[in-house]
Amino acid sequence: MDWQQYRCDKFHDELLSAPGVARSGARALVEYLGGLTAAELKERQQTADAAIKTMGIAFTVYSEGRQIDRAWPFDLIPRVIEGREWDRTEAGLKQRVTALNLFIQDLYGEQKIIRDKVFPKELLADSVNYRKQCADMKPKHGVWAHICGTDLVRDADGTLYVLEDNLRVPSGVSYMLENRAVAKRVFADMFETTGAIRPVDSYPQQLYDTLACLSPRGGDEPVIALLTPGIYNSAYFEHCYLAQQMGIELVEGPDLFVKDDDCVYMRTIHGPQRVDVIYRRIDDLFLDPDAFNPESMLGVRGLLRAWLKGKVGLANAPGAGVADDKVVYTFVPAMIKYYLGEDPILPNVPSYLCADAKQRKHVLANLETLVVKPANESGGYGMLIGPKSKKAERETFAELIEANPRNYMAQPVLSLSTAPTLTDEGIEPRHLDLRPFILSRAGKPYVTTGGLTRVALVKGSLVVNSSQGGGSKDTWVVDMESD
Repeated sequence: MDWQQYRCDKFHDELLSAPGVARSGARALVEYLGGLTAAELKERQQTADAAIKTMGIAFTVYSEGRQIDRAWPFDLIPRVIEGREWDRTEAGLKQRVTALNLFIQDLYGEQKIIRDKVFPKELLADSVNYRKQCADMKPKHGVWAHICGTDLVRDADGTLYVLEDNLRVPSGVSYMLENRAVAKRVFADMFETTGAIRPVDSYPQQLYDTLACLSPRGGDEPVIALLTPGIYNSAYFEHCYLAQQMGIELVEGPDLFVKDDDCVYMRTIHGPQRVDVIYRRIDDLFLDPDAFNPESMLGVRGLLRAWLKGKVGLANAPGAGVADDKVVYTFVPAMIKYYLGEDPILPNVPSYLCADAKQRKHVLANLETLVVKPANESGGYGMLIGPKSKKAERETFAELIEANPRNYMAQPVLSLSTAPTLTDEGIEPRHLDLRPFILSRAGKPYVTTGGLTRVALVKGSLVVNSSQGGGSKDTWVVDMESD
């Protein structure tokens, strides 16, 4: 492998600062890969692909009304982050999720941030994820978003930005863990000879501890269940994986019921068993047909009532999605200042709110150069990427924005960082992002080491979502000797 042939001068590359010049944290990896031939690299990729099939690592793509299970797309060349940079990033993520939980509690309580005119009242009034049923609720430890997946991107100048926060039912952590398992097979010698790569395998225990502390009965062995929509959900592999790793029950809605005592019970061959904590992987509206969508077949009747009365712990809490909104996202730096009295450690991407007349005018005049996002879509859907759009698309988006300005925000097109990726044409740069996962319990946030690196496998694409042709890499946080 000749790194001199790798062209990385157009964007910030995560492994090389110039052709043949490795970044400090990536020197050992770049040198190691440089000693492999193209045939050896291809063979290792085949080893990784075979391991993924053997381990059953899959995801579901919804296509033309069908559900198609596919092997998880994995690129064998890891993304590397130096330990010192990660320590600062971790501190920024903890700061951010602390402020977000305070914000959610405030919105369902006294709404001081609205009274003090830091957050506009009209944005809350039009929020599709605000659940009035949760007003005046105070979850255990004051935590609403127990599991958060925050997406980070790096621009051309090397700045790491927060792109968005996922606070409803964030997914992907199982793939982070499985990526590491596969990487250890492919690069076994590197893991054996160096202790510089920080481990990631404590997450299942950390998640279990986060859930366990929500038990209303206390005790050392609470009954915990993961509530899944079922086998047709795109994240079903992850649901099974996490339940197995934590040693908790995997259940669907019909497996649970709420008695007159407002406690939740699980049907077992030995009779009803009380459930203390539910890790729900179902969106709010389908969680309880008595409280939300009466036609839901996925949820549990009376579940919200049980939670409001403190008889069961729910993660994430219903209503946490009020902060999982790309318009609310623009106010997070102000939240950090308001609630914590601190400057944000991690910056937001500069953004324009279409709800503001002046900013909307700027967006409509510059659709060709901006990325326009709906407030509550996920998976890369519903966006307009201005430089890659056609006139008809821009005209459609202009009409959508004018019709419902609250539902749209816009950002400049970032020059997303790249990393070497094995393609049919050899090693080429591909754009990527990073989703670390943050757990919150009793005021002590925990952040995964690195996170899920998602990579746009299509040349030139900025869309990293697996549902739209993206893949992933293992993420190495590497400690240098001088750290």
